[in-house]
Amino acid sequence: MFALKPIPNTETIEFKPKFVERYSALTNWEEYKKYSLCFLRKSIRINTLKKPISEVVKRIEKDWVLDQVPWCKEGFFIEHKHGRLDVGNTVEHTLGYYYVQEAASMIPPLILDPKPGERVLDMAAAPGSKASQMAQLMNNEGILIANDVAGIRLASLGINLQRCGALNVITTQMMGEQMKDMQYDKILLDAPCSGTGTIRKSLKTIRMWNPDMIKRIAAMQRKLIITAYKLLAPGGTLVYSTCSTEPEEDEAIVSFLLDNTDAQVLPAELPGLKHGPAVTEFEGKTYRKEVKHCLRLWPQDNDTEGFFVAKITRP
Repeated sequence: MFALKPIPNTETIEFKPKFVERYSALTNWEEYKKYSLCFLRKSIRINTLKKPISEVVKRIEKDWVLDQVPWCKEGFFIEHKHGRLDVGNTVEHTLGYYYVQEAASMIPPLILDPKPGERVLDMAAAPGSKASQMAQLMNNEGILIANDVAGIRLASLGINLQRCGALNVITTQMMGEQMKDMQYDKILLDAPCSGTGTIRKSLKTIRMWNPDMIKRIAAMQRKLIITAYKLLAPGGTLVYSTCSTEPEEDEAIVSFLLDNTDAQVLPAELPGLKHGPAVTEFEGKTYRKEVKHCLRLWPQDNDTEGFFVAKITRP
């Protein structure tokens, strides 16, 4: 329904030779480049804490074309019938009836599947897309700790949670790797990352990319995932996700966790979701075979951002 639309004036954009070499080895370079230089489809998640899906659809479909996100019943790709782009400037959005959220971003909470009454932690929660989605999945029952490291980011987190009517959430501010003294049934670590999956909405990522930056970020991610695993109750579920397509930030981090703990990787699948194979070896390094169960999404797989999701349990 929604045609692929090239971003204007991207014909002259040059990717760094090392980037081209790396991604040519990981995926179909021409397809990857084509989708990366096309506009990202806008998408929303209807907030059932406020209104049923059918009621919100009825309210907005007179002005907007909606197309169901295959893997999320509350999710819809959205486009204005007359070309407006301000999907965040409607009465329904202001009232919290829906949240503007990228379709791939909806995946980690669905894989984690937090239930009403559980103790849940979102280690890096701002601006609140996934935290508000998890409160919705929990039907506002149980406890959801929404943490972030930067005070300025807590402002957007608090505003979004309030607008969505998320009532079972406690916001905290601390470095994720310093969290302790409590165990959780479910943990989401949507880790800070290089953002190479978000080129479609941030072209500057092409210019900023460099392998040294990836290594620095991966060092932080290793600390975060070890801390997250220590906070996980036996039998609990940890979802590790990034909007990066770099193996060092994705499969390598999961492999590191497996090497240093008794963690187990579970298959991560959602009906209707297409994805590429996980990377099991890269630039001379072989990862644990269990990483084959991880989800690696390329922009061309579902016409979304690039994303990575791993589902982990503690025996």
